[in-house]
Amino acid sequence: MKLIVGLGNPGVEYAETRHNIGSMVATRLAERSGIALKRKGYQGSYGVGRVAGAEATILLPQTYMNRSGASVAPACQSLGVEPGDLIVIHDEIDLAFGCLRIKVDGGHGGHNGLRSIVAALGETGFNRLRMGVGRPPFGGDVSGHVLSRFSAGERTQLEKYLEAAADALELLVERGAPEAMNSYNNREVLS
Repeated sequence: MKLIVGLGNPGVEYAETRHNIGSMVATRLAERSGIALKRKGYQGSYGVGRVAGAEATILLPQTYMNRSGASVAPACQSLGVEPGDLIVIHDEIDLAFGCLRIKVDGGHGGHNGLRSIVAALGETGFNRLRMGVGRPPFGGDVSGHVLSRFSAGERTQLEKYLEAAADALELLVERGAPEAMNSYNNREVLS
């Protein structure tokens, strides 16, 4: 069983913000896989089905970002998911919009959602799909940046970006992290 988690904040006011790109990608993957995210549990919405031939649960925590671990840890425990079968999709300010990176293990890098998950699991050895949202211009407010909506130019590319991320996740599930990293980590997905 794979557990694929799309991080974000609940509520319509956050739905299309940079901070919610993880939940946008997870929702796109669920749509492509025919998985309805209608079940309630683990302080979130989730669905069960198959992704790239593997049994998977896709979870959208409905806690706020900084409490993501309160959703992810009980889901892992209940489903018997080991860290190597957990994939967390999250926004990443250290990558430009349009860049994505697959990473296994590591710290939280200042991301409050990852910080919460690491604290709740007591473990860092899970997979991450880091979705670039860029930094605010000229050292601006990071919190305001990630909670803002995508620019008009970014919105024209967002569908393509979400599709590329779903492709990367399917490859990660089907072939594993090394192959997915080789295919996506040094490639411009919007070109």
